[in-house]
Amino acid sequence: MQAVYGEIKALGAELVVISPELSKFSAELAARHKLAFPILHDHACQIAHTFGLAFTLPVDLKGVYLSFNNDLAVRNGEPSWQLPIPARFVIDRNGIVRTADVDPDYTVRPEPNLTVAALKTLS
Repeated sequence: MQAVYGEIKALGAELVVISPELSKFSAELAARHKLAFPILHDHACQIAHTFGLAFTLPVDLKGVYLSFNNDLAVRNGEPSWQLPIPARFVIDRNGIVRTADVDPDYTVRPEPNLTVAALKTLS
């Protein structure tokens, strides 16, 4: 998304990422990938729950995450082991969701140029 962030801003829009990770971990990610857009903290996946997009990792996956030194309780600052299902929403100036893309497979994400195209339809 960083590659199209300039186009998004030029269209008068804003890109905001919402993550259950504590801000210190999001800041490390943003610095490592030179991200210019904001990453907001969603404590205990409260926003994800509002959209019906939060789930608790099964016990067997918790072990896999821990084997990769990825302790969600530490990274998210709370013990629920919840994650959001990846989603992208394009919301117009009136707060109306104009497009939504949701896929439980975290490796499937909308192409950034599709976000720009969706924003252009709002102009």
